[in-house]
Amino acid sequence: MAEHQQQAAGRLEVEYWGQPGLCFVGFVKDRLFTGLHKATCSRSLQTAMERRVCVRCEEINISGGMVRQKMKYERFLNKRMVTNPRRAAYKFRAPARILWRTVRGMIPHKTPRGAAALDRLKAFEGVPHPYDKVKRLVIPDALRVLRLQHGHKYCKLGDLSAAVGWRHQETVAELEAKRKAKSAAFYEAKKKLRALRAKAESQVAGQ
Repeated sequence: MAEHQQQAAGRLEVEYWGQPGLCFVGFVKDRLFTGLHKATCSRSLQTAMERRVCVRCEEINISGGMVRQKMKYERFLNKRMVTNPRRAAYKFRAPARILWRTVRGMIPHKTPRGAAALDRLKAFEGVPHPYDKVKRLVIPDALRVLRLQHGHKYCKLGDLSAAVGWRHQETVAELEAKRKAKSAAFYEAKKKLRALRAKAESQVAGQ
């Protein structure tokens, strides 16, 4: 079991979102929503042995100002079934579920292949355990600075979700602050150990 976990951890140490492996943890902060769900959908369908995990979904960027995006989402929330308004589609408010639902609409999720692809995708607000101990990967095809023209308006998915009923934005922000402080302390200790190791190696080499 331990050997299998070590092999899995080794496969997680990859460079980009598109390289083959066992599991990918994508860091989606400052990524544009359009390019992100396209890359996620295509890779989920193409590769049958890879799992996709998107973290920091509350920091996804959407092209267009906040007022316009809120009006669009409120029109979406008002959609109901004509004959029985109580039977309406589920309309998620959480950023991770909004991303998941968007990718679901791009995948043939009612077929076995599409259902399996959607099952391999996970999305989270913040960076929960155990993904805080895993190397996060970049998604260069979805970077806002590359996809969106300079000067155009954009907003964050977390702010939009909070405006339409998501109630956990402050909680996620507090947990992220704690995680960053813990990560910074770990990195400082790691740098000291690296310096001691380099010093010891130089002394051994000098002898």
